[in-house]
Amino acid sequence: MYFKIIIVFLITMIVTDSAYSIPAFARKYNFSCNVCHFVTPKLKPFGEEFAGNGFQIQDQEPARFFRNTGDPDLLLMRELPIGIRFDLTAQYENGRKANVDLRTPFILKFLSGGNIAKDISYYFYYFISERGEMAGIEDAFVMFNDLFGEDLDIYIGQYQVSDPLFKRELRLTQEDYSVYTTKVGQSLATLKYERGLMFTYGLPTGTDFTFEIMNGNGIGTTNIFDVDKYKNYLLRISQEVTENFRIGGFGYYGKEKPNDVSNELVMLGGDFTVHSKNFELNTQYVYRQDDNPNFSSILPDKEIRTHGGMVELILSPDFNDSKWFGTLLFNKVDSEFNELDYESYTTGLSYNLKRNLRIIGEYTYVKDTKTSKGTVGIIVGF
Repeated sequence: MYFKIIIVFLITMIVTDSAYSIPAFARKYNFSCNVCHFVTPKLKPFGEEFAGNGFQIQDQEPARFFRNTGDPDLLLMRELPIGIRFDLTAQYENGRKANVDLRTPFILKFLSGGNIAKDISYYFYYFISERGEMAGIEDAFVMFNDLFGEDLDIYIGQYQVSDPLFKRELRLTQEDYSVYTTKVGQSLATLKYERGLMFTYGLPTGTDFTFEIMNGNGIGTTNIFDVDKYKNYLLRISQEVTENFRIGGFGYYGKEKPNDVSNELVMLGGDFTVHSKNFELNTQYVYRQDDNPNFSSILPDKEIRTHGGMVELILSPDFNDSKWFGTLLFNKVDSEFNELDYESYTTGLSYNLKRNLRIIGEYTYVKDTKTSKGTVGIIVGF
């Protein structure tokens, strides 16, 4: 097994070129990807500020990027900003018949984002291919920035519920944050993609508030988008305690009634981040309670409880200048629906061969199934 993984990894290093981001922003401002990213896709504080500011640099927007239409009410970009993400991987998993599995392409993504007007921006990406299949649109929203002269932003469209916590799209591992993706019974509510409104507000004290209003049934294909008359809600508060330490918590309430029977659910969670020049430690805990997640006509005797979380440690000789990044990730889900139990241990290593080309190697052990998988590959952005 290990010999095969080493051979694939060596071949990958010889024949590849790649990364992860939206290079259209780098083209717009004529600067390198490392202005916003430690290692793509992981953002620096400046990158977080840039994204939270509607993909614009206040009072420094390049005039050459926009057409002179003679109409003060029309801000028209000269070119549509686009980017491509292209992932090619190979994976070996013990006990699987197809080994080594060449997952090429594993992801092929078309991205675009930019300014519609001053302080009004858009962002979307389309999965041309995800795990070998047409996936469709995931992130797709319009953002109104700094409303009423305050640090108040509104996102309208499709986004991940967990974005204010930890952004799944920015993780360095192929292994996911399992507690965000867990579906309980027949319930459609998770911390993954939703359609709705997201409000964010920041105070000078370093306190950030996020409030979300969502359909509550994900982004599956349906003609009416929402399957019932109810909306789900999330409130998050986070506090920057010091320059290197942030703590946060959230509460989620939802009700689902896709047929004649309903399910009421609550989620509570806490998280914190500690970072320095050489490491970043991220932790997340989520508790969930459903009163009838299988929409049974006979209400269960007790609520179904599910809880879990993740611990992620990112290591680097120097976050600002190093091309090497190591990742350790622990996932845990424990539920009264035993089939949802999941515990995994992941270690990964990334190397930026170029600013827009990242080579990855990753190993995951899943305790529940006693299976292990090794993945190597490249991530390209252009």
